[in-house]
Amino acid sequence: MQKTFKDIFSKYDWNQIKKKIEGTTAKEVELALMKEKKTIWDFLTLISPAASPYLEPMAQQSHRITIQRFGMTMQLYAPLYLSNVCHNICTYCGFSMDNAIRRRTLSPAEIALEAQALRTMGFQHVLLVSGEANHSVNTAYFIEAIQQIEHLFPQISIEVQPLDIDDYRQLHQAKVNAVLVYQETYHKEVYKTYHPKGKKSNFDYRIETPDRIGAAGIHKIGLGVLLGLEDWRVDSFFNALHIDYLQKQYWRTKYSVSFPRLRPAIGTKNPNFILEDRDLLQLICAYRLWNPDLELALSTREHALFRDHIIPLGVTSMSAGSKTNPGGYVVEPESLEQFEINDDRSVEQIIKTIRTKGYQPVWKDWQPEYSSDR
Repeated sequence: MQKTFKDIFSKYDWNQIKKKIEGTTAKEVELALMKEKKTIWDFLTLISPAASPYLEPMAQQSHRITIQRFGMTMQLYAPLYLSNVCHNICTYCGFSMDNAIRRRTLSPAEIALEAQALRTMGFQHVLLVSGEANHSVNTAYFIEAIQQIEHLFPQISIEVQPLDIDDYRQLHQAKVNAVLVYQETYHKEVYKTYHPKGKKSNFDYRIETPDRIGAAGIHKIGLGVLLGLEDWRVDSFFNALHIDYLQKQYWRTKYSVSFPRLRPAIGTKNPNFILEDRDLLQLICAYRLWNPDLELALSTREHALFRDHIIPLGVTSMSAGSKTNPGGYVVEPESLEQFEINDDRSVEQIIKTIRTKGYQPVWKDWQPEYSSDR
């Protein structure tokens, strides 16, 4: 039987990794910065508290590497929320099943209206997002949604519940470019505290999801953790370890990392661990130095000043003009958001900022016909 990341993960201990991070020295940081090719253990060094005083040289290296790999470009995308129906209880999410809110799932006609609004704004890459409701918002529903909008968007990604491998094969056939799935936290001992009910409470099924995506031949896999839920340094090490494994196991697949920082939402609690702007910048730079080919994405969860500042420092993809509620663009703008947006500028304003910094907005970087079936 083929091994999965769960087998690799079982060999590591959360507290030992935490101790190793906290015990990192300045000398180790300096040695890591000098290396041309960095290992997963160098990544651990660069996210440590000891690396914080070295943020300036890290940012300089990150800027140089990003330009070498990606040029002076910034990919743009927008989320399209399909449904806020969810069968999970998650203590940090506005869509949690135990929140007494009006639920909404977009019809095919409503999906078409939302998609047309995004295409009119200029978007060619859309990210379909939903709550986790397997009976109603399932693979058949996603494929129908894709069929409604595929003539408008050459690049379609999804961020939905973990699925079985046959479902991912169907989505691959439907020309889905990327699947994003977040473990939320790799701290298995407390995982169920945040996910007490629903299929999401199954830690092992979720952690093996990227293996199923990779085996199905999806072009790109996006990973991330919910920053602020647990110790962001330890969680980020395990997220990087996961990517390290996947790149070796599914080497033809591309990979991206997102940085969702816990944001306020109706019926949720405040973050347990504070991640300051400086910490997030350190994390982004550490990913770029460790893995130059990774796509790094930053959403409108972050405030405008930080997003403007980060443009030349490692990020390669940004959302813009986002709405995090089903029908939020035209159908029902007042429906419940999954979380509060922090950068509420228009698409035009964000494009202007990107160009002012000397960068070129990119609306798409992939089309189905460019990728052969595997």
